[in-house]
Amino acid sequence: MASPDRVSQQEQARVRVSLDGAGESNVSTGLPVLDHLLGLLARYGSLDVDLQLAPETGEAEVAAAGKALGEALREPLAADEVRGHGSAVAAADDALAHIVLEASGRPLVVSNVDLSEARVGGLGTDLVASFLHELAEGGGLTLHVRLIDGDDPQHVLEAIFKALGVALAQAARPRKRKE
Repeated sequence: MASPDRVSQQEQARVRVSLDGAGESNVSTGLPVLDHLLGLLARYGSLDVDLQLAPETGEAEVAAAGKALGEALREPLAADEVRGHGSAVAAADDALAHIVLEASGRPLVVSNVDLSEARVGGLGTDLVASFLHELAEGGGLTLHVRLIDGDDPQHVLEAIFKALGVALAQAARPRKRKE
């Protein structure tokens, strides 16, 4: 299904998302670990993501990235011609994560993941929870995040973002099958 690029601009963020892309990303959040995670999301979801943020504190950058990406996805995932829901399981070494999402218009994140004490690449991983909440708010998404297994915080985050990319790709698929 061809879909036009979706653009969201906030004061501190500019994002362009193509739902039927090639999995390419050009992400500059100022936080290398978040850039890496969003690159995984794009690659596993075959989404083209161009996201640029104005320099801020780490917390503000994470929130801005989630909100801007959610806003860019809101309209295309809520369109009548797409499924609007998806589910995926992905692994990253020792970690296995399951994501279920729905473009419900009722933002909610339900998660069993608690990495509030861990740090990855200088990023407090509880900030990733903030990213997911802002993504859900901006996109009107209901997100269920389940960590099935995994102890290494970096691998847990990678598994979550891989699964999120695949679930987003499923949600953007056409509602009707081609004949």
